[in-house]
Order: sequence, then C-alpha cells, then structure tokens
Amino acid sequence: MMAFDASAFERSLGGAAAELDRAAAYGQSLSAEIDRIYFVAPGAPNRIMQGLRYWIESLSRTLEVRCGYPAEFMAMSPPRLDDRTLVVLASKSGRTKESVEVAQWLSDKPCRTLVVTQSADRPIAGFVDTRFLLGDTPEPFYGVFMILQALTGGLLAGREGWPHLDRLLASLRALPAVLAQTVEAQDDRARSVAERLKSDRTVYFIAAGPMFTMAYYVGVCILQESQWMHCVPVEAAEWFHGPFEILDETLPVILMLGEDASRPIAERALAFCQRYTPRTEVYDSRDMAMPGIDPLIRPIVAPYVTGIAVERIAAHLAHLHQQPLSTTRYMGKVPY
Repeated sequence: MMAFDASAFERSLGGAAAELDRAAAYGQSLSAEIDRIYFVAPGAPNRIMQGLRYWIESLSRTLEVRCGYPAEFMAMSPPRLDDRTLVVLASKSGRTKESVEVAQWLSDKPCRTLVVTQSADRPIAGFVDTRFLLGDTPEPFYGVFMILQALTGGLLAGREGWPHLDRLLASLRALPAVLAQTVEAQDDRARSVAERLKSDRTVYFIAAGPMFTMAYYVGVCILQESQWMHCVPVEAAEWFHGPFEILDETLPVILMLGEDASRPIAERALAFCQRYTPRTEVYDSRDMAMPGIDPLIRPIVAPYVTGIAVERIAAHLAHLHQQPLSTTRYMGKVPY
C-alpha cells in the first residue's frame, strides 16, 4: 500500500488555503444582502453542506438555510430564488452532469450563485456569479470544507456579529497540517481496525450533529462506493427509533464523537452499543491533538480531524481487499 505523504497532502490543500480570506470577505460583504442560502450538491460535497447548515442554524437568528441535491432541487424549483437568495454549489471536477445542469438552470434566475471547483475553465464555472478555486488537488473534500467554512464564518460575522472569524481563519490555515499529523498518529490504529473488518460486508457508522458528515462520507462515499460494503450511516438522534434493533454481538459499529452540543446524543448511543456488541470502535475527537486549532474552533473542525482518522481504515481495507479506492463498477463506465 502506498505510504501516506504528509507533505504532499498539505501541499494539495494550498489552493484552498489561498482562498480563505477571499471567501470570508465575500461572506461578510454579502451578509446584509441575502436572507437565505441553498446549499446544492450531490455526494460528498452535500455532506459538507449539511454540516455547514448545522452551524448556521446553531448560530444565526435570521438566516434561512436549506440543503439539497441538484436533480431534486431543479424538480422542486423553489419559488424563493429571488435576489436575496444565495445558491452555493460545489463540484471537484466541475463536470458532474447534474451539478452543471443545475448551474445552467440557475443562470437565468435572480438569485446569486457561487461554486467551489478546481479551475475556472470547468463547465460549471461558466454559469455562476462567483468562483472559488481549489486548484488541481487529490483532496477536494477537505478543500471544499475549508473554503465554504470560511464563507460561512464571514456570513455569520457580518450578519450576526459572530466574534470568532479571525480564530476560524487561523484554524483553517492550520488544518492541512493537523489533518496530515492525525493520519500519521492514527494510521497504526486504522490498520488494526481494517484487519478486524476485512471479512465483514456490513458496517454501521453512528454519529451526531456535524460529525455525521464524516460518518456518511466514509461509509457511503468511500467504502460503499469503492469496496462495495454495506455501510449504513445512522444519526445518533435516530438510533433509538428503530435502527438499534439491528444490533447484536456480531455487528461492527464505528461510532464517532465530536465536541459540539450534539455530543451527549452520540454518547447515549455509544453506551448502548458497548453494552450489546464487543465490536464497537470509538473515535473521539477529544483524543485528537489539534495544534494550531483554537479551542473555540475545535468543535467546527473536529469532524474532519476525526473523520480523516476513520478514512484511513478505508485505505487499509482497500489494500487488504486488493481493490483500490478508485474502483468502480458502474460510475463512469456505463450509462446511468
């Protein structure tokens, strides 16, 4: 298996880091001019956006926020796409069919539009008002988060007087190094967990609040997609309303704990899982060193620091299964 290259990882997020100040300033400049945000993207970017929605709903008294998928968003055709609405899109390739279609569909609407993508020459970039560019990177997921979190911080600072924007930007600049260091510190554990999971075809991922971003991302966007495992992400707040009945001593569970107000919800699910299955793996952000991350910002970045530790399990499973993470059965190969 290819060894993790910490320096290359940090460099891969240089494009995103270079956009942080501009994204925050844009958010501040727009804060008095919009009343609602629609985050619209498929797949992994949609999960980032769900986490951003959590923080806006937690911190803003006045800003309306929604998340959706491009195809469903166009089918719904929300009537509130007026000049006080911002629609935020994200696409690494800038070529994803539904993402390009929704950008084009929005181009004659009065709302403002914004995209995060790799470069300005991508098809999606031609249909929007504002572009933030990741550059050529193999790590777009973390770059999209950095830029959109800076944008969100700027909006909250300008609209709500949120006082921690400078702390946020400093922490986001430190994040690439923190993520790389986390992989190095957690890789032996990831290898051990992968060994224990290598013969399983079903794994449950449980998390609460913004941490669910990573439970879904690792479970669905990586393991389900590339390893064809039956990965089931469950929100801890929903665990006791049906899903917990599936649990027995044979079922592997990966449970992720954050540092925001949703933590007690996940802790309740953890106590239950540890009581009924010895196959509970706990990843707790409080165990993660985050040098350079302001203590007040830890709850915001904790899902990504914890999540990249869990993500390395997928890399080791791919090696054990002899099935690279780039493997697909249908995506990009057949009409759909």
